[in-house]
Amino acid sequence: MMIPHIPEDAPFNSDQRAWLAGFMAGLNSRLVAGESTASASATGAAQPIHILYGTQTGNAEQVAMDAATAARALGMAPEVKGLDDIDMTALGAMRHVVVVTSTYGEGEMPDNAQLFWEALSADTAPRLEGLKFAVLALGDTGYDGFCQAGKLIDTRLEQLGATRIATRRDCDIDFEDAAAEWLGETLPLASEVPEAGTPVAVVAAPIREVTGWGRKNPYAATLAVNRRLSGSSSTKEIRHYEFDLADSGLTYEAGDALGVMPVNDPALVDLLVARLGATADTEVQGAPLGQLLSAHYEISTPSRDLIAEVERRAGHEELTRVMRNGDKEALEAFLWSKDSLDLISLIPQGVLNAAEFVGLLKPLQHRAYSISSSPKEAESRVHLTVASVRYHAAGRHRGGVCSTHMADRVAEGATAGIFVSQNKSFRVPGNDDAPMIMVGPGTGIAPFRAFLQERRGRGAKGRNWLFFGDQRRESDFIYEDELSTMSRDGLLTRLDLAFSRDQDAKIYVQTRMKENGKALFSWLEDGASFYVCGDATRMARDVDTALGEIIAEHGGMTPEKAADYLANLKRDKRYLRDVY
Repeated sequence: MMIPHIPEDAPFNSDQRAWLAGFMAGLNSRLVAGESTASASATGAAQPIHILYGTQTGNAEQVAMDAATAARALGMAPEVKGLDDIDMTALGAMRHVVVVTSTYGEGEMPDNAQLFWEALSADTAPRLEGLKFAVLALGDTGYDGFCQAGKLIDTRLEQLGATRIATRRDCDIDFEDAAAEWLGETLPLASEVPEAGTPVAVVAAPIREVTGWGRKNPYAATLAVNRRLSGSSSTKEIRHYEFDLADSGLTYEAGDALGVMPVNDPALVDLLVARLGATADTEVQGAPLGQLLSAHYEISTPSRDLIAEVERRAGHEELTRVMRNGDKEALEAFLWSKDSLDLISLIPQGVLNAAEFVGLLKPLQHRAYSISSSPKEAESRVHLTVASVRYHAAGRHRGGVCSTHMADRVAEGATAGIFVSQNKSFRVPGNDDAPMIMVGPGTGIAPFRAFLQERRGRGAKGRNWLFFGDQRRESDFIYEDELSTMSRDGLLTRLDLAFSRDQDAKIYVQTRMKENGKALFSWLEDGASFYVCGDATRMARDVDTALGEIIAEHGGMTPEKAADYLANLKRDKRYLRDVY
C-alpha cells in the first residue's frame, strides 16, 4: 500500500504541506520496505490512539493536530487532548499514546502539563504495564533545560511499566522536519495490524483553518502605525504598532500571538564582518556574508556552539573556569549583555574565519508578541504593544533584535514579515456572562486590551476586572484614555492600578490583589476566569503566590486546600497564563 500524495489544491499552508509531505515520505519509505500497517482504504473499526500535548504557545498543539491527521491516514482513530485534561485513571485505560510536549523556561513543564506531571510523578501514580507510548519533545538548545519536559515524561512512563514504541525525539526550534520524520517512523509502529479479513475504517480528517502564511513563509505586511505610548520621561520605550493585513487572508483571535521576522542591526553586522576580516560580499554557504548575518542567523545572543568554540580557542581564564566547572549562574553572569561580537573578540583576529563563524550560529528566529487587538474592532489590522529593549555595554549601544528593528528600521509604510500563532489555550470565557479578572502590568496589558475589545464587540455582559501597573503613572500609564473610556462606559467594571515608584513603598499588582482579596475571591466563587500576562520569572510567580494566599485567607482554607482550589481553577481552564 502507498499513501497518496497531497493534492496541490489541498487546503494546507506551506508549513503544513511541508510537514505532511515529510511525514508521507517517511511513511512510504517504511511501507516500501515491506513493513505492515493497517489499511487506510478498508472500512470497519479503527484502532484508537491518544495524542496528548503540553503547550505554552500553541506549537505542540498544532503538531498534535497534524499528527492526528497523519494517524487517520493510517486508519487509526486519534483523540487529541491537552495533558492536563487526562487524569491517571484515564491514562491507565489507554493502550497507545503519543505525547507531544514543549518545555517552558529553564526546563519547566508548560502550563497545561503541570497538573498531569504532578500526578504522574507522585508516589500514588498507577502502574502502566498495558500502555505503549512515544514522546516527541519540542525545545530550544539555547536553554539548559532543552526538552526537559519531554525527557521527564518519557522516563517516568517507562518507570511506571509502560512500553516505549519508539525512542524519544528531541527537536530544536526548527522542529517541523524532525517532527515529520519521527512521526512517519513512529505512527506505523503504534498501529496494531488486525487479524486477516478484519476491515479498518478511515475517519475523515478535519482540516484546521489555515491562511497560507507561516513561520517559513511570512506575509510582508505594511506597518500602518508606529507610535510611542510611554511618556518622554519614562525609563521605558513602549510602542504601539498596527500591521495592515490587506488581502493576505490572515485571521486571528483575541489571545493569539503575532510572529514577527526581524532583521539584525546593520551596525552589528558591519562590525562582525570587519572583525572576521571579510567583506559583506564574501561568499559563505553560497550567499553573501552580509546577507546571511542580516537576515538568516542569530548574532545578538551567542549560540552554545559558538560559546564552546570560543572557550576552546580563546584561552580566556574566566570563561574556561565557568565552562569547565559547569557553573550555570557564573556562566550567565559572564555572558550578561555580551553578543557574538563580544565573544569572538576574545579570540585573536584571523583565528576564526567567516565560514567557521557562520557554521556555529543558530538560525534567526521570529519573535512572538501577544496581539493587543480584537478583529471585531481592528478590522483589517493587527495591533502589538511592544517595549523596545535598549542598553549600553562595552562602549556600544545595543538593543533587542526585533523590538528595535520595528521601532527604528520599519517606518510607517514599510513592510515586515509576520504570521499568526494560534493560542487556543488563552481565550476569553466562552460564556459571555462569566466574570473575567486580568492581571497585566506593563506590556502585559496587550492581550487584555484585545480581550476587552472582544467582549465589547460581542456585547458580552460579564464583569471585567483589570489589574494594571508600571513604574510611574505620569509616564507609564499606557492606553490611559482607552481604559478610562472603558471604565466610564461600564465595560471595565473595576480597574486597579499599581505604580511602583510613585511613593516610597513599592506597590505592585499583587499588592492591589491582596488589598482587594475578599472581592477577588468572591468573583472566583462567582465563576470568574483569572488571567495573567507578563514576566514569568518574578511577576507571574508573585501573582501566583498572592492568589494562593487570597484563596486561603478569604476562603478559610489551609494552604493545602488552597493549592487544590488553584489546581481546580487550572483544570477547569479558569486560571490561564500568557507569560514570557
